Amino acid sequence: MARKRRADSSNSTPSTPMTATRRRSTLRDLQASAADGDVIIPKVIDARPSLEKAEMYGIDDLRPASSRMMALAGRIFIETIPQWLALGAMLGLIFGGCCSNVFALEAIVKIEPESGTLLTFVQFLFVATTGYISQFDRNRPPHFLRPNKVPIRRWLINILLFFTINVLNNHAFSYNISVPIHIILRSGGSITTLAAGYLWGKRFSRLQVFAVTLLTIGVVIAAWTDQQAKKEVEEAHGLPSFSTGLAILFFAQVLSAIMGLYTEETYREYGPHWKENLFYSHLLALPLFAPFIPSMYKQFLKLAASLPLGLPAYDSINHLPAELQKGLGAIHLPSQLVYLVMNVLTQYACIRGVNLLASASSALTVTIVLNVRKLVSLLLSIWLFGNRLAPGTLIGAFIVFFAGGMYGLEGSKSSGRARYRAIATNGKVG
Repeated sequence: MARKRRADSSNSTPSTPMTATRRRSTLRDLQASAADGDVIIPKVIDARPSLEKAEMYGIDDLRPASSRMMALAGRIFIETIPQWLALGAMLGLIFGGCCSNVFALEAIVKIEPESGTLLTFVQFLFVATTGYISQFDRNRPPHFLRPNKVPIRRWLINILLFFTINVLNNHAFSYNISVPIHIILRSGGSITTLAAGYLWGKRFSRLQVFAVTLLTIGVVIAAWTDQQAKKEVEEAHGLPSFSTGLAILFFAQVLSAIMGLYTEETYREYGPHWKENLFYSHLLALPLFAPFIPSMYKQFLKLAASLPLGLPAYDSINHLPAELQKGLGAIHLPSQLVYLVMNVLTQYACIRGVNLLASASSALTVTIVLNVRKLVSLLLSIWLFGNRLAPGTLIGAFIVFFAGGMYGLEGSKSSGRARYRAIATNGKVG
């Protein structure tokens, strides 16, 4: 207590030439007492009575109104910086990651449309490797995995469906299916979801039924118009049948709806362990790629033999040493392999963005953001790659996105599990 009084008395010492010296000695005493283990009680100043008196007697801020408003706005902005940063990170991962993923995908299938299986395998391998980190437990040799919250036998059906859906979705590009049409048709998954859900015993509102009916009309218009536009091209160049690609995508949507219902039942019984689902659905599906190894190897050689990716930034740098310029000129990066790596990394960013959004917001927000993201991806595909869609296809696309948003908004009011369905039921999230 003597030290405490000495510290308090130093605050009331009049300002003299010795004040600085006394303050330094007081600080040394306090530091010494702290080193000895004594508890130093800081002096607390309560300003609330003064603020209450100022408010009671009408002592207002004398600054102009504009200055007070700017100060208030500044305080609000500073206090909400963490929320703004989190929101920016989520939207950046979703729009930046997912849209860049579509760009890399189209850059690959434009050159090698039959590389869908290789693309799926690399995606599964990367997600399984990164997912192992979240499931790692050093105290459980030899596999060092956390105990399962869901029995492995429960995941087996999910794994088989997940593998088949992803292979079919990427294999559809071999049948003259463009990326814009791929986006439009996959956005019509609510049709099969409603049909499978009805057979499963679920019931839907009238607005959802109306939205799915409108969605069906939009998909039919878009698909039929695009098929008519490509019929002459198929006959002239001997391209694979567009109708076969449509059938493959439709079958994949049916399986996706079944898997969504199965996953929902699993989450209802064991809890929404989506990280465990994501890890095991990718890891245990890797052996299923064994029959495709020869074809994937051929596709990899084709991608490795693609034209090198241009490095225009190096051409504009003239002051580098000659040896360094020669070394940079010898770098050969096959463009298709670069796009393959870009596709895998951006898909991971897309998945993380959707997971963050689903954990921090409602199903309504997730539905709106993902539908806007699909529309942005469609517009970027048309703009960057010069895809020309027939007027009927554009009309069908507008109907599909509008009806899909209507269905999602209505469904999100009654079920929060829709947040996880976008993560668990599709290889390409969103």
